[in-house]
Amino acid sequence: MTTLTHRARRTEVGKSSEKKVESEEDTNQDRCPDHEDFGDSKDIRLTLMEEVLLLGLKDKEVLLKSDSPTGDVLLDETLKHIKATEPTETVQTWIELLTGETWNPFKLQYQLRNVRERIAKNLVEKGILTTEKQNFLLFDMTTHPVTNTTEKQRLVKKLQDSVLERWVNDPQRMDKRTLALLVLAHSSDVLENVFSSLTDDKYDVAMNRAKDLVELDPEVEGTKHSATEMIWAVLAAFNKS
Repeated sequence: MTTLTHRARRTEVGKSSEKKVESEEDTNQDRCPDHEDFGDSKDIRLTLMEEVLLLGLKDKEVLLKSDSPTGDVLLDETLKHIKATEPTETVQTWIELLTGETWNPFKLQYQLRNVRERIAKNLVEKGILTTEKQNFLLFDMTTHPVTNTTEKQRLVKKLQDSVLERWVNDPQRMDKRTLALLVLAHSSDVLENVFSSLTDDKYDVAMNRAKDLVELDPEVEGTKHSATEMIWAVLAAFNKS
């Protein structure tokens, strides 16, 4: 289970700083950001998996509602596995199987191979990363440095704004893709990197709000009206791991 930690500070920040920042931002709570506009690039469209990987560079059963191709190779491969499985598996089981975190000799065919490398290759093709060879002792290793820093900064600002200027204090009113990205970034241990460029006061507010969000009860949130059940099921699965 991942955790959110606070940066070490020389001065102690009390609740007054939290209230101060909130008073400046709570006027935005009446917004309904179902369609957020963060200046997203019209030329580059990233999948959630690509966004999580880019940010990191430094039990309910799953029922398939549609097996129509999505255009994303990894997602289509995942849907193919889910469709072919009887009986149905839980979200947590699928996460463990697809990532290879559990070794089950009877279900090895469900593991997705070279996921990180395949996502990195997609980002190379989209001009976000590049490919280099670096020598580590006796071995040559392939690395993928970020070349399009603008796209990464767009993602960073998008998540920072989601818990600061655009904070709505209600996950049901949050943009669903942004909520999914926050959950996945938390589960992948990259949220602290996302907030590291903030001032101390804003960093504390962002971390506290993110912590409050991911510590909500997924079972309760997933049953609320207009909730995206799969997002909360994924958070519940990572919380149990």
